[in-house]
Amino acid sequence: MSNAEESQRQKKIGSVLQTDLVDVLQGAATQGGMRGILISVTKVKVTVDLGVAKVYLSIFPNDKGKELLEGIKSNTPLIRHELAQRTKNQLRRMPNLEFFIDDSLEYIDQIEKSLKGKENPIKDPSILDKRKKS
Repeated sequence: MSNAEESQRQKKIGSVLQTDLVDVLQGAATQGGMRGILISVTKVKVTVDLGVAKVYLSIFPNDKGKELLEGIKSNTPLIRHELAQRTKNQLRRMPNLEFFIDDSLEYIDQIEKSLKGKENPIKDPSILDKRKKS
């Protein structure tokens, strides 16, 4: 029984964080002069002890992903503080934040391209080299 309650609590905290994180991160990117960049928070997974929230981001255009992720990671204390301000009525304790790029969308995009035959490794073996590096 307690396990189910925990996961409900984890989900609740995750969704609270997800909503506010989108605002905070998008705001920070815009203030940082990064226009035309879309940041979406695809999922937030909160650990059982509620101490850590793993935040998965989807960044468009995705060639800006790594650069943006570095910026976000270096500003984690500020982001966490801003979130704590926004969620203080809903959360007693702000989990530590860990940011990751959610590459599942990129992965799906790659599969679709392959299926459509735009990048067919059989016709163009050099594609395989590109894939190994990433």
